[in-house]
Amino acid sequence: MDPLPSKMNREMVWDVIKKNSVKPDLVTDVDDICPTEVDAIKLEYQNILRIDSLEEFTSLVRLDLNNNLIKKIQGLDSLINLTWLNLSFNRIEKIQGLESLQKLKVLNLTNNRITIIENMDTLINLTHFFIGSNLLDQLKNVLYLQKFKKLFHVYIKGNLFSNEDDYQSFIVAFLPNLKILDNKLLHQELKEKASSKHQADIEKRNQEESGKQLAEEALQKQEAELNLHKEAFVDNLNGPHLLNSMFDEDFFSSAIHSVPGVGDLLQSYPFVRFFIS
Repeated sequence: MDPLPSKMNREMVWDVIKKNSVKPDLVTDVDDICPTEVDAIKLEYQNILRIDSLEEFTSLVRLDLNNNLIKKIQGLDSLINLTWLNLSFNRIEKIQGLESLQKLKVLNLTNNRITIIENMDTLINLTHFFIGSNLLDQLKNVLYLQKFKKLFHVYIKGNLFSNEDDYQSFIVAFLPNLKILDNKLLHQELKEKASSKHQADIEKRNQEESGKQLAEEALQKQEAELNLHKEAFVDNLNGPHLLNSMFDEDFFSSAIHSVPGVGDLLQSYPFVRFFIS
């Protein structure tokens, strides 16, 4: 039988703050503590279903909500100084709601129901990431973590792809900055062996990423050029559209174009149309 969910409200939050105060005997009222002085909140094993009532704790550094019934990551937008977030042993299905936590260093999502690593782009200071015992089934999804240059500790054991042979070697090869994987220290010899084993895959990945980057840069350049033309009130300047439109609107040129042999001439020398129009 599932435990009865409890509501996370202001009263619950302040109650645990008072209990964990350095001098709890001196704290008789909420007004005795300033919200911006609170740097840690622990609400573990409370059967909490929804994250709520944290808006005023803008100076919070650590938040422990592990071992609850939480299904969705939300209500964290104001916690811009948070560096430690523990949401392990909940019922979370999707990584989301972390956009404001740019100072976050430690994120624990172990023992949830997550199927994909995503929506973490703003966590540029992440150093520790725990996502073991979830429902991740695509080993290549781990490549998402390549963008976190400060990340050196990952715990990912117990996911569906853990049954694949030597999954750890793959992760070590593609995340060279890692120092600890599944709570085991990675020695240099092991890292070099993994890199050598997956060298072909690494080179292929680098080529793909380089190709994507070049294509994106070309697209951005083209969009910038088109925007420049629009600002000058001349659309489609980069190409034959303007020349063709001038020719199409000229009745006399169109008539000449119908003369036998002229079509082939114009196809070979398109600028001749200026002289015959």
